[in-house]
Amino acid sequence: MSSALSGRKAIITGASRGIGRAIAERFAVEGASVAIMSRKQEALDVVAAGIPGCVVRAVDVGDSEAFRAALDSAVDELGGADILVNNAGGNSFSMPLVATRFSGWEKTMRLNLDSIVHACQVVLPGMLAQKSGSIINMSSVVALRGGPLMAHYAAAKAGVVSLSQSLAIECASSGVRVNALLPGWIDTDLTDFLRAEQSTEEAVLSRVPMQRWGRSEEIASAALFLAGDDSSFMTGQMLIVDGGLSAMP
Repeated sequence: MSSALSGRKAIITGASRGIGRAIAERFAVEGASVAIMSRKQEALDVVAAGIPGCVVRAVDVGDSEAFRAALDSAVDELGGADILVNNAGGNSFSMPLVATRFSGWEKTMRLNLDSIVHACQVVLPGMLAQKSGSIINMSSVVALRGGPLMAHYAAAKAGVVSLSQSLAIECASSGVRVNALLPGWIDTDLTDFLRAEQSTEEAVLSRVPMQRWGRSEEIASAALFLAGDDSSFMTGQMLIVDGGLSAMP
């Protein structure tokens, strides 16, 4: 019995933990050959141990030259790429825009937006040549409205949505689909600090109609949908998985 991604080759960035790891593991279960990328070799090795034939590249996506070289190498070892999941990203600080050093702004853009441009420029030509492919760019619900004390991160994630839509239109007639995936509050180690204090966690969940944290596996299921044939007529879209958060006034 064939699985949803049998015979396909997938590259996932930021795959050593959390959402990225869940996506890599789910894609492998569904039959894909997988390449995983992140900064830490040891963490990647742990993930790869559970994925037969996994291609591993330890690289900082903020180092554009090293990242592009690692992508080229991963595509060569996989023998091509049918799916690209640009999951690497994050936010390391919160403060008013007027107090934000521009170096911090640039670092946030390199990690969350520029890295996607580099990945697409490396991987997309092969997809266009084979006239098929699915690119999934990880954004966030913060892209949909203002993010107080996080203007840098919100702007980067809004840029991911706009980039995805523009690229989707460019590629639509060539059989390559591009969509953005927008998670809400997900239970990962990156959000552990929000659960450290009960009052903080309650404040976060008070804005989520489902009154709970999302799970990495739920985002992986959404990514699987976007990667496979069930979404074959879907491109340039935002798939929001947030427990109803974005529907709140």
